[in-house]
Amino acid sequence: MSDLNTLQKLAEKRRSIYALSDELPVANDEVVKLVEHAIMHTPSSFNSQSTRVVVLFGDEHQKLWDITENALHKIVDDEESFKSTKEKINGFKAGAGTILFFEDQNVVEALQEKAPLYADKFPVWAQQTCAMHQYVVWTALASIDVGANLQHYNPIIDQEVADTWDISEDWELNAQIVFGAIEQPAGDKTFEPMEERLKVLG
Repeated sequence: MSDLNTLQKLAEKRRSIYALSDELPVANDEVVKLVEHAIMHTPSSFNSQSTRVVVLFGDEHQKLWDITENALHKIVDDEESFKSTKEKINGFKAGAGTILFFEDQNVVEALQEKAPLYADKFPVWAQQTCAMHQYVVWTALASIDVGANLQHYNPIIDQEVADTWDISEDWELNAQIVFGAIEQPAGDKTFEPMEERLKVLG
């Protein structure tokens, strides 16, 4: 199989998996190595290398979702309405870990000063850089048969996350990838017509 076919197969394999357990098919170190490789080799605008990552396993992973649950409970204070939210959070807790993605605003601001012509674009490009890291990590997890899903509970958890894990105030939380052993595969995926999504000219 060619490298292109391998890449395409992995792109198909990467899905949102919500039925997870903490019995990973690989050692924790393998996940960390995968994240390190993504940080090293994922591109960034102006080679900014502005993405920052924190990997949480075990009790630290549980702590994150306790923080999230408590933050959401303050917003949804009706117990009946909160049941579905709690069930969703429990699904994340059932996983083996969470990967937190941040963008270092010091780097972004330095680039804005260095290239003022593009100052308004650097925050957008930083978001794109972070998104590429998320996609690379998520796809790489799929390559080792680890299930994952992508969440965005920022900004409601930002401050407590920073306080809990001594995160620099310059790191802005962007997303969370929950990962674990696949207990149930993703369902069928529907696709919009290609002719509505692609134009080929010339």
